[in-house]
Amino acid sequence: MATKKNNNWAMVLGGSSGLGLATAQKLASKGYNLVIVHRDRKSDLAQITKSFDEITALGVRCLSFNIDATNSEKQEQLTKELIALLKDNKIAVLIHSIAKGNLKAMNATDGASLQKQDFQLTINAMALSLYDWVKLFVKHKLFAKDARVIAFTSEGNSKAWPNYAAVSAAKVTLEALVRNIALEFAPYGIKANCIQAGVTDTKSMRLIPNSDVIVEEALRRNPNKRLTRPEDVANAAYLLTKEEAAWITGTIIKVDGGESLQ
Repeated sequence: MATKKNNNWAMVLGGSSGLGLATAQKLASKGYNLVIVHRDRKSDLAQITKSFDEITALGVRCLSFNIDATNSEKQEQLTKELIALLKDNKIAVLIHSIAKGNLKAMNATDGASLQKQDFQLTINAMALSLYDWVKLFVKHKLFAKDARVIAFTSEGNSKAWPNYAAVSAAKVTLEALVRNIALEFAPYGIKANCIQAGVTDTKSMRLIPNSDVIVEEALRRNPNKRLTRPEDVANAAYLLTKEEAAWITGTIIKVDGGESLQ
């Protein structure tokens, strides 16, 4: 397929699997060129490369970087590289889908309980890193005039789940940051929102201890009797990038098929 001639660019942090990859695929299908930042082992790169090749087959450009998106030096280095690569083009959409959290129990009987540094690492990766990238892009004027910032949260923002304390704290922090990004960066034309996804069968979800219990409960509560799919979340993210969504900012949008209603 011939490359589509467009200047729409989206950057996905954590775009090699799950919600991030599904969103990258959706945006690519709508003509967005992509910058995908991910952190994966060599053993997983063959499958990941295949996914990225499928994206470029849609006729868009896909620049991928296997680096730690939470490392300040890497952030600065990649930002400078993007300035050179994109030339006069700008980032119209920034998706934050970093799933790098600690899943220890707070009161583990074996002694391996959550420590302060576990909270700090999780909050830095899953929340503060978004602010780092937004700040850098504003500083270097990399955002388009009507840029959209979208981050993914979960019902763990208000419910207590075993082993989820550090991630829950990160999600709450993320939501607070998104609200203030929407407020304080509004003069730059930036709109920022969170999508609260229902329970979704992803690699990150399966890492949560007793995730099968969470899945069973989600299916029981959901009036549509199925789990949320990555594509459901990707569809909502795309809707938030459209011109018609320009007046939606600083909020949390539930995409869960009604799972959180009861």
